[in-house]
Amino acid sequence: MRTKQELGAAIRRERRAALVVNAHSRWGRHLYERACSLLTAAGFDLIATHPVEQPARLEATLAAAADLGPDLLIAGGGDGTLSAAARLLAHRDIALGLLPLGTTNNFARTVGVPLHLDQAVAVLSDGKVVDVDLGLAGDVPFTNHVGIGLSADIMLRTPPRLKRLAGRVAYPLTALTMLARQRPLRATIRTGGTERTFVTHQLYVANGGFHAGRPITADADADDRLLVAYPVGSGTRRGLLRDTLRNATSGHRRTLREEPFLAVGELWLETDQPARVEVDGELRGRTPIRVGLAANALRVMAPAGTVDR
Repeated sequence: MRTKQELGAAIRRERRAALVVNAHSRWGRHLYERACSLLTAAGFDLIATHPVEQPARLEATLAAAADLGPDLLIAGGGDGTLSAAARLLAHRDIALGLLPLGTTNNFARTVGVPLHLDQAVAVLSDGKVVDVDLGLAGDVPFTNHVGIGLSADIMLRTPPRLKRLAGRVAYPLTALTMLARQRPLRATIRTGGTERTFVTHQLYVANGGFHAGRPITADADADDRLLVAYPVGSGTRRGLLRDTLRNATSGHRRTLREEPFLAVGELWLETDQPARVEVDGELRGRTPIRVGLAANALRVMAPAGTVDR
């Protein structure tokens, strides 16, 4: 496999890329043609272009595009789309290019890719190849987070039309309609010989610096060999609302050394009753579950000034 520097040089020299856009993402259908035009104008040789109209076909379309052997596979869509592309490209000699066209765009924010389409294409053209960590929920790679509790039900019940109209506000709006029926769970985390228990409506394990389009802490990223586990709320509905508001306004000021964050490389998570597990917005089984890391598992195009550890 080529080094990151060799792969980056090939991308700059050959401009050989494939493009897959999830047309069902918030801006996918609307910006697909412009994305093609901007990439062509930047000198990319697009060996395949696919606007995916049926979400069930997304993973197969990404796999078919990768099988063509591009140096760069450009995925356009939200975090679910980019997570699917990341799973496919883990440990492969192909870089992932990000076009953030979704609702919250957490992975693009973590990597530092601008949310404006023109600027995101400029990163693909002038950026550099870096490698970042992927989380592992069981044996399922993920870019952003594992969620236990309310978030899994939100993923089931947030209407796609509401996401397109309201953006990232769609998720808390849906949560408010469900909160009266939601019971707290008792979640136990075991790691490195220690044990912590939280009573909460929601627990996250994050790989990266953003959730719901907001910073988790000032010092979390996707290249630090750490997972960040933290509850939202203390088991009461008032606590959940308070923590949700605090997370939305103060993430850039908090650090991993503060409560309630638990920063580790691997953990075992169980709950008092089996609970749904959502992984980057997709339901992936139930607790108990092991969550770990695959260090430097994914190559991705990032801005030229990105620090690559």
